[in-house]
Amino acid sequence: MARLLHQRGARLLLIDADGSSLQTLAEELGDAVVACAGCDVNDFDGRQAAVDAAMGRFGRIDVVMANAGVEHWAPVCTVDPQEFRQVIETNVIGVFNTVRAALPSLLDRQGYILVVASVSSYTAMPGMASYGASKAGAEQFANVLRVELAGHGVAVGTAHMSLVDTPMLRETQSKSTQFTELVSTLPTLMSRTVTADHCASRLVDAIEHRRRHVDVPRWVAVTRWLKPLLVTSLAQRPTAQQFRRIEARSKPDTHGDGWAGFGSRR
Repeated sequence: MARLLHQRGARLLLIDADGSSLQTLAEELGDAVVACAGCDVNDFDGRQAAVDAAMGRFGRIDVVMANAGVEHWAPVCTVDPQEFRQVIETNVIGVFNTVRAALPSLLDRQGYILVVASVSSYTAMPGMASYGASKAGAEQFANVLRVELAGHGVAVGTAHMSLVDTPMLRETQSKSTQFTELVSTLPTLMSRTVTADHCASRLVDAIEHRRRHVDVPRWVAVTRWLKPLLVTSLAQRPTAQQFRRIEARSKPDTHGDGWAGFGSRR
């Protein structure tokens, strides 16, 4: 996305926990039009300092994209509480920090905010309670923000993707065979991955046209309209049955109160 936006003449503020990789990208694109800051998405003061520095350099911020996120696959009864908290804080509080730090300039410029949610905002996958809750929370944050800012000329969009071929997805697949098995039970359309390049192109288009929603692939839009049906017992039955089969194969824990050793940790 940074490369595509750069090609369209944008000046960029890039923020990532991995500051060294950002600097490499900045050198590729040109330091004159790219500012970088290495800070964690959960560090509001660091986020604010990065925004302030970019304002001093570029004079304004017109668009904000809240993209940073993590996922962790594990059933609720075995997930490490700290890992559950990390997903919620990164994917929800991190979105707030990113948006809030730049909001004064966005209001002044009647700008655009793109919050990256997920198809998980609408669907329920076993083992993805923290991720699903966080992405539903990110979507609702954007919905509320859209109403609050409508009178100020600021547009707010949400991005909803299915399976995008990224390091995050590949890590989850490698660490959680149960996740991969559950995904394999989905219809072919839903279990197919899309490339990061294709996803980036769609999201840049959403920014250029200040879209309210962007769905990648396009069929994801259907899940938004079918959400009330997707949470019915009939719709959830196949996934629930597959999860029970996976659960039955799992080794009982030493306390005899369930099953353990289930899932992956980041």
